[in-house]
Amino acid sequence: MGILAWIVLGLLAGAIAKAIYPGYQDSSILGTMILGIIGAFVGGTLYTLLTTGSLSLTGVGFTFGGLAIAVIGAVIALWLYYAFVSRRVY
Repeated sequence: MGILAWIVLGLLAGAIAKAIYPGYQDSSILGTMILGIIGAFVGGTLYTLLTTGSLSLTGVGFTFGGLAIAVIGAVIALWLYYAFVSRRVY
């Protein structure tokens, strides 16, 4: 998949995931794109693990199914980010 397809997939998946995930996510277009690309790898890896039983770092293609898997992966990445990184110390 070309770099332009990864950018478009990242923007679409990141924007949809940020719209689905509750709360306010303050990030730029670049942050949204990176979130979507990370989501494509997280979702692709989980999909490969669930379907084949082997763990390998895999990205998804630029299809409707790939976009859905990338959105699911991006939501998981957002959840992990807010679960571990944004803890406040009082």
